[in-house]
This record gives sequence, C-alpha cells and structure tokens, in this order.
Amino acid sequence: MNRSSLLQQFDTVDTQVTHWMARYGITFLRLSMGVIFLWFGALKLFPDVSPAEPLIEASITFFPLEYFMPILALWEMAIGLGFLTNKFMRATILLLFLQMPGTLSPIVLAPSQVWETFPFGLTLAGQYMVKNLVLISAGLVIGSTVRGGGLAAEPDETPEAVRQEVVGG
Repeated sequence: MNRSSLLQQFDTVDTQVTHWMARYGITFLRLSMGVIFLWFGALKLFPDVSPAEPLIEASITFFPLEYFMPILALWEMAIGLGFLTNKFMRATILLLFLQMPGTLSPIVLAPSQVWETFPFGLTLAGQYMVKNLVLISAGLVIGSTVRGGGLAAEPDETPEAVRQEVVGG
C-alpha cells in the first residue's frame, strides 16, 4: 500500500468520524450536562453528601443553609432534567446562566476556600469551580442550537443541510 492510498483511507475514516461527531456531539453534550446537573443537584438534597456543601456553607453566610441547599438542589435538578429531556431549552439555559455566577461567587465570598497560593495554586474546591468554565462553554454551544441549528462537519455544509441530517437522520 502506497502513501497516497494510506492518506486517502485516513481521509475517508476521518471524514466519517467527523460527520458522526457533528451529528451526535450536541446530543452527547446535552445529555452529559443533564446527568451532571441532575446528579450534583440530587446530592445537595442530603446533608453532608455533596462535596460542594462546605464551599457553599463558607460562601453563603447570608442565607440559612437548611433553606438554601434544597432550593439550589431543585434548581440544579431542573437544569439537569431540561438537558436530559431536551424540553424548555431556553428556560434551561437561562437557569444555567443565572446559576453560574453563584458557583463562581466563592472567589469573592470565600477566597481562602479557592486558593492555596494566589493566583495559580487552586484548592480542590477551586478546581471544582474552574471546571465550571467548561459547563458555561457547553451551555453556550447547546444554547446556539435552540433555534434549530447544529454542527457542520464540513465548511460548505449549509445550516439547513445540517438541520435536515439531524432531524431526518
């Protein structure tokens, strides 16, 4: 097998994989967001179960924790259910983006919980918070599809062709 033939086979496989990722990537992203929010929210319903509880307790000193935790739990579970069911996506995205500033608030409200050594030495709780940048980005990507858009595997694919492939496929 010569180099040209190998490159052509690689290109064929690469194209197929890229098309598969474009077709199913948003769905996997949405479902994984749903699992994360439903799971992490449910943990907050049970005292001393959520690893985020000490961070929340150190940050939210202005509201009784016994009331705040169930509200936060139900809020996160609603986000999770929205992503899992693909229903009410605009409301789900709104709930996500209203919740995210709260997840970042310990940076200001409890910095000793976030930093071992400022600005690079994060605690485990700080690392937990930084991963929220990925959740915010995922929310942006999913939110960009609520009007029927999707990912295109090729630069010349029109949004309508992508939409037809996802809906009809």
